[in-house]
Amino acid sequence: MLFGGRSGEHEVSRNSAASIIANLGDAYAVTEVLIGRDGQWHVDRKPVNFGRALDVLAAQDVVFPALHGPYGEDGTVQALLEWLGVPYVGNGVLASAAGMDKAVTKTLLAADGLRVAGGVTLRAGDHLEPDDQGRLGLPVFVKPARAGSSLGVSKVTAWWQLPEALALARMFDPGKVLVEPAVIGREVDVAVLEHPDGRVEAGPPLEITVTGAGFFDYDAKYAGGARFQIPAKLHPSTTAALQDAAIRAFQALGCRGLIRVDFFLPDDGEPVLNEVNTFPGFTSASQYPQIWQRAGISYPELLDILIAGAVRTAGTSGRSAVPGAARR
Repeated sequence: MLFGGRSGEHEVSRNSAASIIANLGDAYAVTEVLIGRDGQWHVDRKPVNFGRALDVLAAQDVVFPALHGPYGEDGTVQALLEWLGVPYVGNGVLASAAGMDKAVTKTLLAADGLRVAGGVTLRAGDHLEPDDQGRLGLPVFVKPARAGSSLGVSKVTAWWQLPEALALARMFDPGKVLVEPAVIGREVDVAVLEHPDGRVEAGPPLEITVTGAGFFDYDAKYAGGARFQIPAKLHPSTTAALQDAAIRAFQALGCRGLIRVDFFLPDDGEPVLNEVNTFPGFTSASQYPQIWQRAGISYPELLDILIAGAVRTAGTSGRSAVPGAARR
């Protein structure tokens, strides 16, 4: 179990890992590898140097990278595991890197014909032009392009608020910030799961209702500020459209194993894809495990599926893997 990391989602990663380990049960022998906030590696709670950490990772049957955000969910660790030749759960290097960058994600998905949220990408030193302000209108959301858990995201309802919102977003991604018009509509998530036989399935849509006055920010996600409705109360045709779009996004990004796709559902009924999460939260309160539990797949069964898929993927890609070796 690889978790922690140097991103702002370090604590979320630790919580995800704790939930995963608790639900693996006695069928698995687990080695815990923690990356500290300072980049220090630990194996079973003992500090080790980087070389020793690589040896431990390389010796595993399967690595479960329960990492969120930069330095973990962005292809960095995935490239390391590919180099070591060890099977691992979840998305590969390209899908992880593309999925982490919201601007790149939207470009790829729009090229595949999916409807995505509009907006302007500002790189370091860029400013929002008056013409862009007129085109975007208010309110807008300002967000770092490469961060998760809504860290650094602000809602701007007056243009004088923009500089402060940009400064906050650039704390989490100095190189690239998105300014997006607010999409008025219901917020719905769809989980996608790849089974070990290669079958890709979308779960029942989950609708998010924020209980406070704000939006689905970090506090709403992790401090009980939102309610989930699973399945969302939608017309069957709308449910089918959301699930189809989620699977198309999975395929367009070249994903494997899992992804969560977040949509807005405006009054016109056509889903607007907001963003994707190539390793969504895995705490007991997280959307992804809850969706599959509602679909009849328990948390332990979900983990079995993902681990078995990692072993299968390693075998078909030529990496060293022993079928069934994930289990004791």
